[in-house]
Amino acid sequence: MTEAVNQTFDYAAQAAQFAEQTSAPAWLDSLKAEGVKAFGEYAWPTRKTEHWKYTNLSALTKANFAQAAPANSADLSEAVAKPLFDIEGLDAAQLVFINGSFSSHLSTGIEELKALDSVEVVRFSEANEEQQQSITSHLGSITLNDQHMFSALNAGQLEDGVFVRFLKNKKTDKAIQVVHLTTAQDQAFSVNARLLVVSETGSQGVVVESFVSDDESQSALVNSLTECKLEDNAKLFHYRLQLEQEDIIHVGGMHVAQQASSQLESFHVGLGGKVKRVDIVVNHEGPGAHCDLKGVYLPQNNQHIDYHTCIEHKVPHCTTDEVFRGIIADQAKAVFNGRIHIHPDAQKTLAELNNRNLLLSNKAEINTKPELEIYADDVRCAHGATIAQLDEKAMSYMLSRGISRQEAEVMLSFGFINELLDDLAHHPIQEKLRPILAQLFDKERFGKDKSLTRHIV
Repeated sequence: MTEAVNQTFDYAAQAAQFAEQTSAPAWLDSLKAEGVKAFGEYAWPTRKTEHWKYTNLSALTKANFAQAAPANSADLSEAVAKPLFDIEGLDAAQLVFINGSFSSHLSTGIEELKALDSVEVVRFSEANEEQQQSITSHLGSITLNDQHMFSALNAGQLEDGVFVRFLKNKKTDKAIQVVHLTTAQDQAFSVNARLLVVSETGSQGVVVESFVSDDESQSALVNSLTECKLEDNAKLFHYRLQLEQEDIIHVGGMHVAQQASSQLESFHVGLGGKVKRVDIVVNHEGPGAHCDLKGVYLPQNNQHIDYHTCIEHKVPHCTTDEVFRGIIADQAKAVFNGRIHIHPDAQKTLAELNNRNLLLSNKAEINTKPELEIYADDVRCAHGATIAQLDEKAMSYMLSRGISRQEAEVMLSFGFINELLDDLAHHPIQEKLRPILAQLFDKERFGKDKSLTRHIV
């Protein structure tokens, strides 16, 4: 074995050094400095670190991820790139980044947005003075860098980002799709993705985050952070689609602040990777706020995926409906930690958390931990988690009707998550996801006949 293969890297030290080398607009310097400082105060997580107990970060030491992709790596044709993220039938403006660099030739619909009086979209690097003031007043105000290590690093390595503002009392039908596409390179590299969404009072909008990659084996780390602020009576449809191939390492976060009577409908889908970790934190800060948080995760082979969610009910009369389902195959591992925290003043709360998991092999593994922490006495809360294999009674019934075992396994597996897909408010996103997810149930698991997936597309 060569010396290069045996070489290991001190990722924490190199990442901090890399953060100091990155450059952002001068008006973001204080945020960068705070991020570098906060990241430097963290101890590297080990199995004894409760929030990282089941997720090993040693993959970050196998290559030097503390560097950007080569300067010419964003050169990709539309014919190759578009099928990876384009959502047919969805009226959307697309802002596309390749290996962290903005791609003007792949981005579409931006000029059309300028003609609308309901939404404002701009990259941090192109923000005018008024937009800069709005960005600095909100950016980093929801995320707690002293509690989320990679959020601090994201701030420290900040170079650019996307600011979306849905304007007061306006409904925006056109979706805003922010795409981060990674491609194979000759070196390891990292991508720092930042999104800030402000939904002003009475507004309604749609945001789609797409994380995709080409099919070639690659050594890339994606550190993504999304902050959403929903003002009074605002409604936001949010989709986070993590569809990268399995060599990608992805650490991400979504942090939300909801004011009075705001509504968040957020859907997450995650394919497994070398390491994938997403932290989702929703803060109910105004009475009457509602959060509908749904997600599916589908690791296979030797992949690993980890979702940590926390819903902070701080005020009365708020509601949460959280459902995550996982299908874990082969030797894959999944982690789900869902927490609902009811503060003393959060009377009349209604909150439910449900996590269901399906294991498709004897070597698949899930560590699930639903939590309720309640300090108010006039609330209705419930939580639960299940781990199961395919239902033998349902399997026997289908076999008795002449359906082959392979076909029955496909139908039962996909049916386990299809209910959540059916509930999506935007049908084109359903149609985008179904064939992608169907490929997970193809010949590698159920035989050589790919036509078996006809039952689920």
